Amino acid sequence: MHERGRWSGRNPGKDMVRHDIWRRLEAAGVAIGPAWSMIPNFVGADAAAWRLAQTGAWKAARTVKTNPDHPQIPIRIRALYECKTVYVPVPYLTKDFPYLRLDPKALADKGISFELAATAQGFMEHGERVEFEDIEPLNFCVVGSVAVGRAGGRTGKGAGFADLETGIFRELGIVTAETPMATTVHSLQLVPDEAVVVESHDSPLDFIATETELIETKNTMARPMGVAWDKVRPDQFETIPFLARLRDRMLAPRAG
Repeated sequence: MHERGRWSGRNPGKDMVRHDIWRRLEAAGVAIGPAWSMIPNFVGADAAAWRLAQTGAWKAARTVKTNPDHPQIPIRIRALYECKTVYVPVPYLTKDFPYLRLDPKALADKGISFELAATAQGFMEHGERVEFEDIEPLNFCVVGSVAVGRAGGRTGKGAGFADLETGIFRELGIVTAETPMATTVHSLQLVPDEAVVVESHDSPLDFIATETELIETKNTMARPMGVAWDKVRPDQFETIPFLARLRDRMLAPRAG
């Protein structure tokens, strides 16, 4: 029996809800592979991706950002087949570059299947390496979640990657207050709204797709419009190679 997630201890309230979800998914037998300390893969992830793709916001999007995790593979495959450019971060942001660009035409010209390119191994090998500043304005953003409330609150796996990335995108103008934020989860990952701890740097969700339903949250919570660099933890600067350089680049124009 697992007792703690990899990033436990940063927020006890968030720890409690994510630990409950990981146990719940494993007990119900709907987790595909390990659930703990991860954005858990789940039975029905392809159906959830299909439901998300029925929204008008998705259909209109030409550029899509997704998290790099397994349950969002069906979303990346669908986006590439629909001729959308996909941006995906390096898993755990452990390289000297933060993101990969997946251009469906370039992949097709090279004979690389979309099914391969949508996996972590595939996009790390075949995606184009890009810096945050090289990313086009994003029309639709998909983030990974461990627990979500129907009102749009979200709890991730605890590392803080998604909110950090979103804050960077917003500060650079790549994402605006109108850019849809979405996730796909198993229905067992839905929790009461009051169980979701929402902090000032957290971004609310506009769409939640499960294997059985699509939830449009109509969320009106304030959205952070940049990075609160004073809230970035020392261990994030230590484990994310490019982060300090990016901070210095982003803060440099403000000097003087």
